[in-house]
Amino acid sequence: MISRRIVPLIGASVLAAAALGVGQASAHHAFSAEFDANAPVLLRGPVVKVEWINPHAWVHIKNTNPQYRLGEWMVEGGTPNTLLRAGINRNTLKPGTEIIVRGYQSIDKSCTPMCRANGRDVTFPDGRKVFMGSSGTGAPRDGADPSER
Repeated sequence: MISRRIVPLIGASVLAAAALGVGQASAHHAFSAEFDANAPVLLRGPVVKVEWINPHAWVHIKNTNPQYRLGEWMVEGGTPNTLLRAGINRNTLKPGTEIIVRGYQSIDKSCTPMCRANGRDVTFPDGRKVFMGSSGTGAPRDGADPSER
C-alpha cells in the first residue's frame, strides 16, 4: 500500500519529468523557423568538417559555386542516426571530399559568422545522391525525401 504522503511526491515527480521533456522537445525547431523555402542554394566544394551532434548534424563545406557566397557554409542535416541510416558516415564525409549540397539558405542571410543552410541532399564524387534532410520539420516537399513519394 502506498502512503498518502508519497502520492503527492510521485505526482510532482511525473510533472517535473514531463516539463523536462517539453523543454527538450521544443529545442527541435521547425524548418520555417530558421530556413527560407524561397531561397534554394546549390553549394559545391570540399568538406571542411562535420559535427556529428544531436539534434542535427552540421556539414561545413567551402563553397566554390560563385552563384552563392564563396567560403565556408554550415549545412544542417538530419540527426546523426538519420544520416547513418541513409549511408552518410565519417568515411563518406571526410574533410577534403568534394560534394554538392542542394538545400535552402537561412532566413537571416547575414552569413555572420558564416552562411547557413538546410541541406536536402548531397551528391558525392561518384554521382551517388543521398537525402540528408530531416523529415517532418516543414521543409518544402521537393522530392528529396524518399518518404514523401
